[in-house]
Amino acid sequence: MGAIPEIASIDELIQRRLDEILPQRIEQAMQAREEGRTPSMTIIATKGTLDWAYPPFILASTAAALGWDVKVFFTFYGLNLLKKDISDLKVSPLGNPGMPMKMPFGPDWFKSLNWNIPNLVQAGIPGFESVATMLMQQTIKNNGVASIDELRSLSQEADVKFLACQMTVELFGFNHDDFIDGLDFVGAATFLPEAAKANVSLFI
Repeated sequence: MGAIPEIASIDELIQRRLDEILPQRIEQAMQAREEGRTPSMTIIATKGTLDWAYPPFILASTAAALGWDVKVFFTFYGLNLLKKDISDLKVSPLGNPGMPMKMPFGPDWFKSLNWNIPNLVQAGIPGFESVATMLMQQTIKNNGVASIDELRSLSQEADVKFLACQMTVELFGFNHDDFIDGLDFVGAATFLPEAAKANVSLFI
């Protein structure tokens, strides 16, 4: 007769069963925690022109509408987007390979033309920046796109947190009264830990 196999102790059986169950339970717990976590996004906004004002506000308001936790850190020229009066935001086509844009008026054949104007000409024509700004504003209006003011208000209503760089405020000689209400004036040391925890971090 063959040898009778040794019966494992109760402790060994329990340990073996735990080894089988624990990894699965841990994986399930981690998956449940991840599914219950609110997605988050941080954005660094550094540009202060009309065209560059749209990306941070569109992304922030859209993410907030999806239920994300969103924080936008405005630094250097991006602080212009937080001023009470932003009606003077301009477009600078100079040095921008994507500009100038197509005309927002006239017959279809005219609107389809690409106006490749050399930088030297753009720089030499007085008021060219104002003309480009007017064309951009007309294009925005023609396509029913919300204004920067509206997108900014929508973002705040959706609980997007606006963080203004205190160092840049001091550097440029601004006062807190120059800006809209509802801001937190912080430094990079306050913002960076938030960016480190975010699911998505963008530099604009």
